[in-house]
Amino acid sequence: MNTIADRPLTRVACAIGGMLLLLTGCAPPPEEGVVAIVNGRQITKTDFDTRWGELAEATRARYQKRGGKRLFLDELITRELLMQEARKLGLDQSDVIRDRAQRYREQLILDELLKDQIKATVELTREELSPFFEQHANELLPPLKVRVSLMLLPNISAARDLEYQVNHGGSFAKYAQRYSIDGKTKANGGDLGPYRKELVVPEVDAVIHTLKTGMISAPIKTEAGYYLVMITPLDKEIIEADVAVRERLRQDLLNEKRRKRFDGVIADIRAKAVIRLADASHYVTDDVGTR
Repeated sequence: MNTIADRPLTRVACAIGGMLLLLTGCAPPPEEGVVAIVNGRQITKTDFDTRWGELAEATRARYQKRGGKRLFLDELITRELLMQEARKLGLDQSDVIRDRAQRYREQLILDELLKDQIKATVELTREELSPFFEQHANELLPPLKVRVSLMLLPNISAARDLEYQVNHGGSFAKYAQRYSIDGKTKANGGDLGPYRKELVVPEVDAVIHTLKTGMISAPIKTEAGYYLVMITPLDKEIIEADVAVRERLRQDLLNEKRRKRFDGVIADIRAKAVIRLADASHYVTDDVGTR
């Protein structure tokens, strides 16, 4: 047990211990919730969770594949080391960086303002999309998404005979290559590719819309001769490409609608403002149209 006489020595020992702690540069024990200490600077769990939560979903998924949160923590540590090095060089006191930071801050404020001003979600209606898709019909597949094959035969007998052969397992493409008198499609086994409006003569087009995939038509009489037609499903890649084009067009129209909404907000704000060009404005206005 310490006596009263021992107490001054105890206080001296504590003081000496405290001085040694300072002299050796030892940091105090980390607070609870600290995930890393980098040269004495703490990265807290709150800091980590905030930055992790700010990542885009796709970015977070990439981290999960490559190393998860542990990899992300390593990158935060590297970032802190770089920031410490930048401070040593005085970059945090740079006027150029301060000006850029101020402009970035202003942009964030403006983004938030406009987000608040354009509160209503901009969406597209079917009435808007349908005519827009119609304007770009040459880029899109029509509603009937099938591949068309045909062969043209000189008489009804030949047409009926080949219809029978195909219906009993014969190859439409091989018969078209051998017997079709249609010079445009003969070499390709009658393949016309994905269906398009006005791809074939009206008599054949009307029949195409009545067929089921894999079914051969009865002979179709035209001025050129007798046609046999078959439709088959489109390749998956062609369907996916069409979906991608539709989405691109939809985004184009959506962005245009958003731009008009944005322009409307700006026009309203300017209409309420008092704006006049100062004397020095000629520095800008005199330059218009000189190039």
